Amino acid sequence: METLDRVVEPTEIVAGRHQLRPPSLRDVPDMMEMSRDPDVALWNPLASGADEETAHAWAVRYGDWDGGRSPTFGVYEAVEGRLLGLVSVHKIDLDMSSGELGYRVAPWARGRGIATMALGAVSEWAFGALELTRLQLMHGVENAASCRVAQKCGFRHEGTTRSSYRYGDGELHDEHIHGRLVGDPVPGR
Repeated sequence: METLDRVVEPTEIVAGRHQLRPPSLRDVPDMMEMSRDPDVALWNPLASGADEETAHAWAVRYGDWDGGRSPTFGVYEAVEGRLLGLVSVHKIDLDMSSGELGYRVAPWARGRGIATMALGAVSEWAFGALELTRLQLMHGVENAASCRVAQKCGFRHEGTTRSSYRYGDGELHDEHIHGRLVGDPVPGR
């Protein structure tokens, strides 16, 4: 596996009326509120930032994309500027030309297509900027909303891993694995 000190420098993406950019300290109050949401706490247990110290440390670390190794985009409405969600690219393997995506949406932004827009924009960015051939994502089988987002963004369901991840309830859950290749068609395009 090719290892680099920095895979990429933080950047911004404009997607219609939305801006995707590295998180910052101004996001700490929204991160704390988002992390306290029961759905976020269940499906993103490692993303905890419910207290100010943890949220502050998280914003500092991922504002620099964890040293350029894990691009993390905060999703914002350009006019409002409030944090609506997050999309990250992690487990980047340049030798294998692959990466894994994760995403979450704040409760105040759900039902507006934010996850689909942001996952689609970051996927296109990762295929281009990182020159990746394959992206994948995993989610708890019970997380039907995440499954719909993946499918809308052209990620094919490739299988189910059994008891593969311990989520926020402390239980091991089965997960769906979805994959998309750089040339795969995206529904609606």
